[in-house]
Amino acid sequence: MIGPGRKIRVLVVDDSATVRDVFRRELSRDPGIEVVGAVPDPFVARDQILLLKPDVVTLDIEMPRMDGLTFLRKLMLHYPIPVIIVSSLTPKGGELAMEAMDIGAVDVLCKSGAAYAVGDMAAQLRDMVKAAAGVRVERRREVAGGKASSPRRLSLQKTTHLVVAIGASTGGTKALQTVLTALPANSPGIVVVQHMPEHFTRSFADRLNSLCAMEVKEAEDGDTVAPGRVLIAPGNLHMLLHRSGAVYKVSVRSGPLVSRHRPSVDVLFKSVARYAGANAIGAILTGMGSDGAAGLKEMREAGAETIAQDEASCVVFGMPKEAINAGGASHVSPLNDIAGLILDLADKRA
Repeated sequence: MIGPGRKIRVLVVDDSATVRDVFRRELSRDPGIEVVGAVPDPFVARDQILLLKPDVVTLDIEMPRMDGLTFLRKLMLHYPIPVIIVSSLTPKGGELAMEAMDIGAVDVLCKSGAAYAVGDMAAQLRDMVKAAAGVRVERRREVAGGKASSPRRLSLQKTTHLVVAIGASTGGTKALQTVLTALPANSPGIVVVQHMPEHFTRSFADRLNSLCAMEVKEAEDGDTVAPGRVLIAPGNLHMLLHRSGAVYKVSVRSGPLVSRHRPSVDVLFKSVARYAGANAIGAILTGMGSDGAAGLKEMREAGAETIAQDEASCVVFGMPKEAINAGGASHVSPLNDIAGLILDLADKRA
């Protein structure tokens, strides 16, 4: 944990000199951040980490001599430290970024194809660094790569017109996997906003689909929300719930940033409050900032059951804390209990 008054020490690892220069300049604009080094590959980074003891590392994936994933595995095994993955917009980059999150990276930044344009994401990068600095990273004895354990199967009394809305940010990819893999195939329809860059959400949805009993897909405009299906909002697009008679559908659209995000949890939650009302369950998971707090409160006021992840199980207790403080959470729960709580609440609503 960073002591009061001390700057967050960051090491940038990227084979592009231009990117290193831009990251150094943009991160240094924040008076609370100090870039202690910027190096071209993991071999140099290894020595600099031991020498400089940074609080956070930004790490590219595709680099000479050693790729970022191999280096990340070594870090998580021997020198666990908060790492933000920097990846390109290619589909391959999205899949690799998801693998990096499984290994232990705390967040992902979408790097523009043009190196000089990296500064466009400067504010997001600074926010990620500040969030990552507060993350507790544990040593990994078994690095991700094998198959996940079998999902826990919980009983569910079938419901037809119930919608579960979930929002998450920093640490949310792991948290969502924990919740969704514990739900059976006949669970209520679920809509999810996870703060994640464009193109990465499809890889994330595909990975969850391979692990979950439910169908998981990146949402498309007009998709139906139905039992047994999870819809993940696409990166850089808002997702809203609508109702056509007895059928719930989503719309996916562009628009301004809301609560500094697109997709925004608040946008989803407020639409769920309006169109599903008491026929909904809302859950806000780990993440930095306040996105989703106002929306969860609206859901609760509309009659929905609402859940906030507790502080002890959060990677970053920002979004759940704001939701609790705003009076939006009717339940506060450890992460490992949230799936069971959703099913219990769904049974009662049925």
